[in-house]
Amino acid sequence: MTDRPTPLGERPVLAGLLALTGVAVVVGLLAGLTLLTGTKILGIGGGDGSAAAGQASTGETLYLPDPVETTGPDGPLITLDVDPTPTPAAGDEDDEEASEEEKEAERKKREADREKIKLTAGQTAVAPMQRIDLTGTYPAGTGAILQVQRFENGAWANFPVTVSVTDGAFGTYVVTGQGGETRFRVLDTDSGKASNAVTVTIG
Repeated sequence: MTDRPTPLGERPVLAGLLALTGVAVVVGLLAGLTLLTGTKILGIGGGDGSAAAGQASTGETLYLPDPVETTGPDGPLITLDVDPTPTPAAGDEDDEEASEEEKEAERKKREADREKIKLTAGQTAVAPMQRIDLTGTYPAGTGAILQVQRFENGAWANFPVTVSVTDGAFGTYVVTGQGGETRFRVLDTDSGKASNAVTVTIG
């Protein structure tokens, strides 16, 4: 009898080994393809990974240094030369109130001076019938008519001279033969305000 090869189906062990080998090869190929595809997608390894690393190195990075304990300055501190806003002291308010009172008093004084008629005599002593110049100011009386008066027998009597006020000032003159010390003044005929008296020695 001639020997003939045994069919594969008659060798179950060999057939099983061949089948397992084929499955292992297919699984290995699939696993390799999967790994290769994953590395390309994720940029891991190879030239693509180097390019990605190069790109990352040229981009912006955030670096946080390790915390280090610091100490306060040991030298003199520098203060900028600025004008600080002064804080009003308790006495400043009193000073401001006093200043306001002084300003108000000064204003009232100026107002009172405007209302006053100030008279001056150009001469303090003259001979009888010599001219006596009478001048003065009346700031609030522009346009007013002033009556010259002379003190006689213990009372003021009108002297036959009047003068008008122009731009807050006035001026006139009188002559008299009455000897001795004679006092003169002027009177606003509308308001009744009188000036101060001036004394002239005649004779």
